[in-house]
Amino acid sequence: MNLYAVKAIYKHEMDRTWRTLAQSIVSPVLSTSLYFIVFGSAIGSRMSDVDGIAYAAFLVPGLLMLSLLTQSVSNASFGIYFPRFLGTIFEILSAPVSTMEIVLGYVGAAATKSLIVGAIILVTSAFFVDLQIMHPFLMLTFLALTALTFSMLGFIIGIWADNFEKLQIVPLLIITPLTFLGGSFYSISMLPEFWQKVTLFNPVVYLVSGFRWSFYEVSDVNLWVCIGMTLFFLLVCIIGIYWIFKTGYRLKN
Repeated sequence: MNLYAVKAIYKHEMDRTWRTLAQSIVSPVLSTSLYFIVFGSAIGSRMSDVDGIAYAAFLVPGLLMLSLLTQSVSNASFGIYFPRFLGTIFEILSAPVSTMEIVLGYVGAAATKSLIVGAIILVTSAFFVDLQIMHPFLMLTFLALTALTFSMLGFIIGIWADNFEKLQIVPLLIITPLTFLGGSFYSISMLPEFWQKVTLFNPVVYLVSGFRWSFYEVSDVNLWVCIGMTLFFLLVCIIGIYWIFKTGYRLKN
């Protein structure tokens, strides 16, 4: 494996993060903090506990997942779209760099950015709620798998999009609504029985439920089902990226 190539791509993407620090890190952390203030403090103080957990604390895994999903997709899609837009992608494709090395560089950088944001939000949440993490290793595993999976999804979106409008369609019109409707702000057990069954078709439910279990041992879906679905999403993204490079979809033309 050409580790120098992976390091070069990774370092270039991370350098871009530090140059746009306010947009890359400060903005998502500030937005999530506002969620804690509005929903956790203002509204949460007027609500009863959810599954025996204070509402403000119940929000933490959901808000973390919301930020992680959107940031992973956004970071990876912009990261690969701009080399295509500027034409510099052809320099990478013509270099002695394998598909795996290209993906490791771009996806690794996007996942790292998302994990940095997630870690800052996790620390920030401790100032607003009495934070409890019952299974820290499982929590970190879910964080890493989610960041990696959705960074791969963002990479696919960045290849698929041929203009800035398409680049924003999936994060704004699909990822964010699915996250809001996936139990980030409520337990799906609070819904009528029919809508509980409908919600199970939302893939984000499994991510949020498994992640919340690592905090409080409370989940809307069986933990092993959540883990299995997370790994399944990762496999689908890997297959998608493999197909893109094998066929040259939107790369060779």
